[in-house]
Amino acid sequence: MRLLKFLALIVLFLLGAYTASMYFFVDEDKDFTIERQIDYPLEKVYSQFENFQSFTRWNNYFSSSKTIKIDYYSPYEGEGSSISYKDPVKENDGEMFIRFASKDKGLRYQLFEDDNENPTVIEVKFKKVSENKTQIKWVVHTPKLPVWTRVQNFWTEDRFTENINKSMVNLKNVLGNKVEKDNQLAAIKYDSIMVEKEDSQMLLGINVSASNKKDALYRNLLMNYNKVYNFVTIDLGKKDDEFGYPMMIADPDNFKDKEISYYIGIPLSKKEGVSDNNFSFRTVNAAEKYIIYYRGSFEGSVKAVQQLMQKAKKDEFRYGDVSHTFIEPPIENQNINVKISLTVFK
Repeated sequence: MRLLKFLALIVLFLLGAYTASMYFFVDEDKDFTIERQIDYPLEKVYSQFENFQSFTRWNNYFSSSKTIKIDYYSPYEGEGSSISYKDPVKENDGEMFIRFASKDKGLRYQLFEDDNENPTVIEVKFKKVSENKTQIKWVVHTPKLPVWTRVQNFWTEDRFTENINKSMVNLKNVLGNKVEKDNQLAAIKYDSIMVEKEDSQMLLGINVSASNKKDALYRNLLMNYNKVYNFVTIDLGKKDDEFGYPMMIADPDNFKDKEISYYIGIPLSKKEGVSDNNFSFRTVNAAEKYIIYYRGSFEGSVKAVQQLMQKAKKDEFRYGDVSHTFIEPPIENQNINVKISLTVFK
């Protein structure tokens, strides 16, 4: 009996000490600021923050879960827009609102998590550093916590910082694909051979052999492009702004054969686990290439490939694979819009 009383006193003492320490030494709420810089124009960065449908794709708080369900409410961007979410696996839910928006300057969010009636208030401020650099500042104010749960404030800032770091990586990947696509479309000059140093890419796709008679190759390409696109968007859950232009890679000398082998793939930012053995990753190394932009029938693109080969031979270069990068997705019974690249080397 004495032992039980002694243990009870110890427990009460520890609880009292914990309560006192939380009350006197730990703030009931927390304020902190985090700053980051990203190498993309202000207007493109801001648009990713003001539209919740874009925001939830790259913000790690939402994008890290494959089981989270999000409902979007009108208006879908700017002041007054909102979402609700629920994750049955992590057993959390909440709501998020944009309470204030100033175009290209700042936003104020309110985040209500689970049953907490007091929101986390997040102000995000944007500053143009240069034409292609933007500074982002997060000013965070967490809700007041009761004494018993106030210990959470010890790791709130670290957890928020970790989320921002992961989110920034995702945002760079999204903006990288968007800016690359915009720049390519703006720089197109058709039917002229140019020299270009292309960066390396990681593709996910399918190796295929197909008949090269009449339109059989293009029909086969369409079928396999759709397979790859559906796998990337449905099975991997990627959005259109999270990957690059589809690419067909082949041996240029094989276009005169009755049967041709090719690889059709879509560029991703990194390798991911793929359970379907029909799909494989392929690295396209950075290299100097002869390129030509072509718009017309798929069969007619063979002449553009031959132009690149003739140019390489004339300049006494050897050549490797040729790639068709589809600036517009290939569609049945429609002309193609492609960038054709031939790898060249001494």
